[in-house]
Amino acid sequence: MNSPVPTTSYGEHQEAMDRYMAEGAERARALGNRGPIRFIGDGVLHPDIVEAYWRCGFYVFEDVLKPDELADIEADLQDMMSRFPEKKDAAVDAEGRPAIAIDNKAPKLFWSKPLGDPFGGTKAAAGRHPVKMYEPVAASEAPEEIVYLMLGTLEFSEAHLRVYGHPDILGVAAAINGQDFVPFNEAYFIKAPGLGASVAWHRDGVTHWDAEDWDQGTHGFNFMAQLYGCTPANGLWIVPGTHKLNKVDIAQMVADAGSDRLPDAVPLICQPGDVAMTNRQLVHGSFANTSPDWRVTLNFGFHRRRSVLGVQGGGIHNAPAVYDEERIRRRARMIGYAIDARRQRFPDETPFTYRPHAESGEKWAWDDAARKDVFDYNLEDLSI
Repeated sequence: MNSPVPTTSYGEHQEAMDRYMAEGAERARALGNRGPIRFIGDGVLHPDIVEAYWRCGFYVFEDVLKPDELADIEADLQDMMSRFPEKKDAAVDAEGRPAIAIDNKAPKLFWSKPLGDPFGGTKAAAGRHPVKMYEPVAASEAPEEIVYLMLGTLEFSEAHLRVYGHPDILGVAAAINGQDFVPFNEAYFIKAPGLGASVAWHRDGVTHWDAEDWDQGTHGFNFMAQLYGCTPANGLWIVPGTHKLNKVDIAQMVADAGSDRLPDAVPLICQPGDVAMTNRQLVHGSFANTSPDWRVTLNFGFHRRRSVLGVQGGGIHNAPAVYDEERIRRRARMIGYAIDARRQRFPDETPFTYRPHAESGEKWAWDDAARKDVFDYNLEDLSI
């Protein structure tokens, strides 16, 4: 399907985008779904947060990551980006060193032309992105292709691993998905100013849609930790409440809107250190980043165990497989490694207790052996 090209001039199109973003920001701020992480008892998430999350399908937890942790993340980001291949499919980086992930079999780096939409209107990812987003023209000096997404990042970023083990964040996961919650996958989304690719409107999840016990939480959720914050111009956009709908025709929604500016969508607005929780069944997407601001998001998701155990995987992030207890146990070792890595960096915190590990007696230490063990760990992602 072709991109929804504006019928007006570029200037008029930008004016329409500016209005759309301002109106969307106003709608977002009126939802009442943001604030600090709050518990009212042992593992009991504040009911106001629970209500707002299930009503809207997302919640913005404010000021979760502090400046020292953000500095760790930024240092890891700069190191990883310096080691990206000098161009797509190159074996070396810009300095002639072996490029990051060159030896991995698991999917790691995803490329796009600057300001492009690599998935929209294609059959990629099970055809979940049915309409291509508008693709602005990048500056003439822009590179031919850029990395906009990196998967399996716990292998390369100990800062991301430590965020993954944050006791309050894991406490939220347990409160929403149960104490026996399980991992999904992890990623860095990199939206460089004037270059960052769009992500066409879609819903996550390729299994369970016809299951008798399908509900608003079947396909889990993602946490989205923000290094630099995000704005209407570079952040995720969400259609609130669509996580409750079993069937949605995204192509028709775009056709009815007359453009890729869905009228009921709202932007995710965050400050540095905020962590959003977004239901994977929401209709969501993002526009190409023509703004002057970076957006770097540390993405990591979790499922209910009952949504995964014994299920034929979707195969979006890895080869399809039936997820048995051993597959789940192996993938959940990353939670154990993360908790210990965080304990080493922030010894004054009380570490999270992951119930399956406590019940099994398994202990996962983050050390040199563990660093070798996590090579290509995302081949075992639990994709539904």
